[in-house]
Amino acid sequence: MREVSADKGYISQKNLQATVDHGAQPFIPFKVNTQPDRDSDLWSKMFFYYNYKRDEFLAHYHKRSNVESVFQMIKSKFGERLRSKNETAHINEALTKVLAHNLCVVIQSIYELNVTPEFCMEAA
Repeated sequence: MREVSADKGYISQKNLQATVDHGAQPFIPFKVNTQPDRDSDLWSKMFFYYNYKRDEFLAHYHKRSNVESVFQMIKSKFGERLRSKNETAHINEALTKVLAHNLCVVIQSIYELNVTPEFCMEAA
């Protein structure tokens, strides 16, 4: 994990610190009424980065839009709910939906964009 993007509802000292503690850079926009005078160097650093390097910040933050689009595509094609009973099965079911989505995108690209796939053959 290198970056964490979240909407304004997640801006808090605790979330910023947890992200940094896990080795990632937080990209969480500040609310309009947010003040820079917190007791935290991290809060101040991110506040000034957000306000004075806004274009750079938003370039990272808007990657989140792509993720949200993919989630929406998966939910609309395969349903919003996981039907399995336990946590391991939930994880496997979610990963299967992601794999199926990726296969659908590859197949769509083959036909709509005239992409010719190259499959490598491994020796048995």
